[in-house]
Amino acid sequence: MTALLTIEDLRITSGGHELVHGLDLQIGHGERVGLIGESGSGKSLTCLSVMGLLPDTLAARGSVRLDGQGELLDLREEDWSGLRGRRISMVFQEPMTALNPLMRVGDQVAEVLELHRGVDGGRRAAAARAVELLAQVRLPDPARAARAYPHQLSGGQRQRVMLAMAMANTPDLLLADEPTTALDVSVQAQVLDLMRVQVRDAGTSLLFITHDLGVVASVCDRVLILRDGTVVESGDIDRVFSAPRHPYTRGLLAASMLSTDSATGRLVTVVDLAGEPAPTAHAVSQPAAGPVPAEPATLLPALPRSSGTAGASPAAGPVTGAGPHDVLPDDGSSVVFNRALAGERVTPMIAVTEATRTYTRVSGAFGRPERVAALRGVSFDVRPGQRFGIVGESGCGKSTLLRALTGLDTGTSGSVKVAGREVVGRRDAQLRWLRETVQIVFQDPMGSLDPHLRVLDIIAEPMRRASRDERHARVGELLDAVGLPRSAADRYPHQFSGGQRQRIAIARALVIRPQVLVADEAVSALDVSVRAQVLNVLDDLVAEQNLTLVFVSHDLHVVRHSCETVAVMNAGRIVECGPTEEVFEDPRHPYTAQLLQAVPRLRSA
Repeated sequence: MTALLTIEDLRITSGGHELVHGLDLQIGHGERVGLIGESGSGKSLTCLSVMGLLPDTLAARGSVRLDGQGELLDLREEDWSGLRGRRISMVFQEPMTALNPLMRVGDQVAEVLELHRGVDGGRRAAAARAVELLAQVRLPDPARAARAYPHQLSGGQRQRVMLAMAMANTPDLLLADEPTTALDVSVQAQVLDLMRVQVRDAGTSLLFITHDLGVVASVCDRVLILRDGTVVESGDIDRVFSAPRHPYTRGLLAASMLSTDSATGRLVTVVDLAGEPAPTAHAVSQPAAGPVPAEPATLLPALPRSSGTAGASPAAGPVTGAGPHDVLPDDGSSVVFNRALAGERVTPMIAVTEATRTYTRVSGAFGRPERVAALRGVSFDVRPGQRFGIVGESGCGKSTLLRALTGLDTGTSGSVKVAGREVVGRRDAQLRWLRETVQIVFQDPMGSLDPHLRVLDIIAEPMRRASRDERHARVGELLDAVGLPRSAADRYPHQFSGGQRQRIAIARALVIRPQVLVADEAVSALDVSVRAQVLNVLDDLVAEQNLTLVFVSHDLHVVRHSCETVAVMNAGRIVECGPTEEVFEDPRHPYTAQLLQAVPRLRSA
């Protein structure tokens, strides 16, 4: 296979500090290569070097050559303007920041065509071709989507628009920088499938950058593992994932598969596996859409489930339903789960009964009001000490349900009780007790931590009536509990990594000793190795403090590890609920099976 892209001894520096150390890479015509690494490993900098988009504060030396184009590092900006979008294109991680918010989607796609190729027939022909391209990436009603602005589309739809723009001129090379990290599992599967089809049909080479090994396994033929700016291992997907040679690769595989230590039950991290024997795994291609497999048990690796929180017997049965496994009826009606708790005399910590929430939405300045049912008769119980997971796609109602549980939004009808007290219909002034009972860990800690406050003040903010010594002592205890040095109290959020900031967020949530901890996509934005560390901290604290955990995520691997019971949400309803292992091993609702089928994964041998 002749090389389309050749990178030799690429070194990227910032001042006197070298960030990427002599990287070598070749991509053949039509080849799909994955570049895997944690945040800060240099993978995005490598991608930006190939695109000529490195910021002025960074310098690249070495050689980056595109077949028939010569040395890319020496190109002037006017030369790049004719190359980007025509021979090299890129799909970014966050399409909302990459798309022009003031231009209609169709105009942005047409602009790419007009700038680089030209279209016979002028602007009208370019607009028609833009609609065709949007149809090719399977946007529903592409003509209507072409008239929409980016904010009027969902995250998955915006990413499809980015893919349509990137592939509009059938480039030789497509760079994809974490294009599905922010998407839920089913939308992610659709975007990955579209990307595979698009690059295959166009004969385009692909450089796919990610920290998700399951995604790489479903998309790429070959992989490079990057750590601290150095390639530590490379080779065919099957070889690297079945017989990794470097300890770091072994650690990434274990962290990605959420492997646990047989002695401690804790998740294995990258550090733990340094020098240890390699886990055996092999890549699995993404399944095509179609019937649910006959053996759903093979859809995910057999991950040990949490043994349960102190005070809750793992053998006590499901927290909801008359039987061990509840499924929404096919007639589309809502279902109220039996509250007998299999004969237990337990007052639920959380009891939700026929909760509904309807919003009124107006599309455009002169649009008609439209009623949107975000929750439609949701009912479930969570016993004290239970670890309860909620999974579902974006827009299924998970966030609305969390807002109802925490008193941040009020339901239209139904009941939400926490610790036996009603939440629905209460004013903010009447919910002080709820703030002390329930605390939240959000997805993005940087957005939820005040950047102007030191960690000490962030964590101790609810303890305003306590003495200075009490505040310092409590913050010190919590920093110890989440595995951060006590010296961290004097630093600011921007001085920490993403995983460290999430530990700070956990400490802040626990400072007032709540009974219920709600984790809202708390690890979805973290690298796989950092994810394992944060989950270990979370598991330890939930067990030690006998917390009731409500864990909301689109990552089914994480929910399978952390939760005893899982509820699957779709279109504002719980369609299936039961013990996590039973639901994942034997999904009874088609939507649950569809979610499991969409997971990019590594299958244990």
